[in-house]
Amino acid sequence: MKEEAIYIPRRKRLVEELAQKGITDKMTLDAISRVPRQCFVDITFANMAYEDKALPIGHGQTISQPFTVAKQTENLRLKGGEKVLEIGTGSGYQAAVLAECGVELFSIERQVPLYAATKKKLTDLGYTIRCVLGDGFEGLPNHAPFDRIIVTAGAAELPEKLLRQLKIGGLMILPFGSGKNLEMYRIERVSDVDFKSEKLGPCAFVPMLKGINH
Repeated sequence: MKEEAIYIPRRKRLVEELAQKGITDKMTLDAISRVPRQCFVDITFANMAYEDKALPIGHGQTISQPFTVAKQTENLRLKGGEKVLEIGTGSGYQAAVLAECGVELFSIERQVPLYAATKKKLTDLGYTIRCVLGDGFEGLPNHAPFDRIIVTAGAAELPEKLLRQLKIGGLMILPFGSGKNLEMYRIERVSDVDFKSEKLGPCAFVPMLKGINH
């Protein structure tokens, strides 16, 4: 409890900072205000947990900058109760924020050690999230269709199998591009065969890779 008391005002300041940077969705800000980010960073960086920075978590991965998490979450246009697929569980922080928004969440991770550690962490923190070890490009066809899909890595090619797992009227948030030239897109499925996309601005993510990494 003593340690948590240290972080509460820092978390509050982070939420205020995100609002000042343009995040306006109350559900998103409220969710971030409830998630203990210090539990999702390497203990070496615990004192930096509430700085608006991406931090390394090992296995060549990072915990995303809080502003990026907030921007992706806000642009999903959640109301609560949606069935959501996350590609790239990573540290679990984005998953925890989504869970705090009251969605039914499935999350895929391809890195075996990261998957095991993050699944345990999310469970220990009391989150009910279906974590799956798998290839994000394949999605979860047995659980499709999804109201929302959020990709937390930069895709150099359109993940067509994921697009087919969106409901009509569903939204996908996708960092897309080559190398460091990534743009965040919101893609809406408007019919069986038609999609429309909207650019949300430049972003930075680790690459989206195929297969499972043992």
